[in-house]
Order: sequence, then C-alpha cells, then structure tokens
Amino acid sequence: MHTDSPPRVLVTKIGLDGHDRGSRVVATALRDAGMEVIYTPPWQDIAAVVGLAQDEDVDVIGISSLATDHLLVPKLMQALKDTGLGHIRVVVGGIVPDQDEQDLLSAGVSHVFHPGCSLQKITEEVMRLAHAAREQAPSII
Repeated sequence: MHTDSPPRVLVTKIGLDGHDRGSRVVATALRDAGMEVIYTPPWQDIAAVVGLAQDEDVDVIGISSLATDHLLVPKLMQALKDTGLGHIRVVVGGIVPDQDEQDLLSAGVSHVFHPGCSLQKITEEVMRLAHAAREQAPSII
C-alpha cells in the first residue's frame, strides 16, 4: 500500500437489503473528499466483499444496513481476519439498534453511523480510519 495514494474505500451492502440511496450518497461524499471509492450494487455476499476488498487493496469497508443485514457483519469481520485482512477497518451505517451496535463494536467494527449523521463527520472518520488501517497493514516486500 502506498501511503501517498488516496485512501481506498469499499462501499457495499451485504444480505438482501436493496435500499441503496444512502450508500450512494455516502459514496459520493467520500469521493468528493478525495478518497477512491469502490461501490458495489446491493445483495453482496461476504465472500464477494472479502475478495473485492483484497483485490482492490482497500483501507476501509463501509456497510450500509437499513434492514437487519448488519447482523451479518460479525461473519464478515471473521472472514477478513481469516484472510489476513484484519487491518481493514469496517464501518456500518444505517438503522442499527443500540444492542446491535454494541455487538458490532465487540466484533471489531470501528464505527457505527446512525441516520442524521453529517456527511462531514462520516468523511472525517473514514479518512482517520483509513490512515490507521494503512499504519497497521502488513508490508509488501
């Protein structure tokens, strides 16, 4: 990973939730803030997200959830670790009940953004997390 290149962020939806307007708005804000954004259509499975994260050498994965698909994120976190991608930061945005938020954070999710969070706060936090991921990423020789 080149530390002088823009942060790379994968914005996606896992599971069966097809409501993607919010994720498209966030993806645009991240791009406008200078990040490279890889955006997928909805209905991704965990293996596809892990493969894309590896292929695209991303720093952060943003998961959008407006149903209960955020409950799949702990499996994503484990799959990232199993693939040697545990340095990638994962954020979740959308409708996440308080108890589920604690479960996500316990599983290793870096941040949960709730409805009404400003795009500025989201872009600042994702930028910070991307830099932290790069510091922890394994060196490629």
